[in-house]
Amino acid sequence: MSALDAPKAALAGLTRPEGWVLGVSVAFVLFLLAALLTGALGPTYFLFLVGLAGMYALLSFGLNAQWGFTGLINFSVAAFFGIGAYGSALMTASGSPIAGGFNPLVGLVVALVVAFALALLIGIPTLRLRADYLAIASLGLAEVVRLIVLNERWLTNGSAGVRGIPGFFEGWPVLSTFPEAMPGLRLEVVPGSPILLETAFWQASLNVLLVLGFAGATFFVLRRAHRSPWGRVLRTIRSDEDLARALGKNTYSFKMQSFVLGSLIMALAGVFYTHLNLYVGPGDLDPITTFYAWVAVILGGSGSNRGALFGGIVIVTIREGTRFLNDVALPIDPAPLRLLLIGVVIVAVMRYRPQGILPPQRELIWPSAVDGGGAPETPDSGVRERKGGGGDE
Repeated sequence: MSALDAPKAALAGLTRPEGWVLGVSVAFVLFLLAALLTGALGPTYFLFLVGLAGMYALLSFGLNAQWGFTGLINFSVAAFFGIGAYGSALMTASGSPIAGGFNPLVGLVVALVVAFALALLIGIPTLRLRADYLAIASLGLAEVVRLIVLNERWLTNGSAGVRGIPGFFEGWPVLSTFPEAMPGLRLEVVPGSPILLETAFWQASLNVLLVLGFAGATFFVLRRAHRSPWGRVLRTIRSDEDLARALGKNTYSFKMQSFVLGSLIMALAGVFYTHLNLYVGPGDLDPITTFYAWVAVILGGSGSNRGALFGGIVIVTIREGTRFLNDVALPIDPAPLRLLLIGVVIVAVMRYRPQGILPPQRELIWPSAVDGGGAPETPDSGVRERKGGGGDE
């Protein structure tokens, strides 16, 4: 029975953490709606925040496919994010030092191909070894990519970054002219607090639709993969790689597939960010991006796609919400509070919910096994007993 058929039954079936997340989410949406109606939050900036939350959700999905599914420690999230961002920017931007002017779809394909090649390059020599070696290699890769972007001016424009990046729907029929074709609207729900819906708003709405498409497709693929035999092998590798190898599974091949899949999702997040921000620079490859992705996955629950989505939204809420503290008279600078709040969240989660807010058990094959219903039902008697009973009759 679906939630549309019986919403009360669906709500009654929620676990306590799921109910808590639902309640907090509804309260947060109502708070944002009130901020929009009163003019405290601009509609265009609100859509930008939604796009940013979708980008971090994609980063969390990618890391979850590696660490949450297979146990691969990847500290190069920012590197693959940067590959996606610069790969698309250098192919599409008018200020690109090497190419530019191509359709954004070409930039998307080029970025994913480069990320695929880089994932193979780093995975081939390291995935046959212990997880520690992958962590060390990925940490070095992140710094190598950042230094190349910063210093190779002929390739990436150096510290100046790449400007003149078009929107993702540039050159598309109908969608490319949609923001300019839409009329400017002025809504005033609360007297004295008008809401202006102009060209920038309609452009931001296209970005939101794009990231919803990316994130929705990624969530669907990972959800299917998690419940498939392929996903079960990955979970076995994460729990006991020797056992998976003893069962005849090529663990190296499965780990490579998981690593490449996660890397492509991270690059996809970079592609979206490029066309959201319309500028990309070396500062976007800061290691803090990797830190945020790890926090999101740990907060939501390793191996949980819903948790990765929730964690990405929380990270954006803390990161961008602290900006509004500048309008409040505080005796300290509010900027460092961002990392302080994230640290407090991590300490609290590891203390009270080490498995994460939304652990992955309910996303597995038999969700009833973790909902208080116990293990799947087994017959009271075996086949032989049933046959014997039938013969006596």
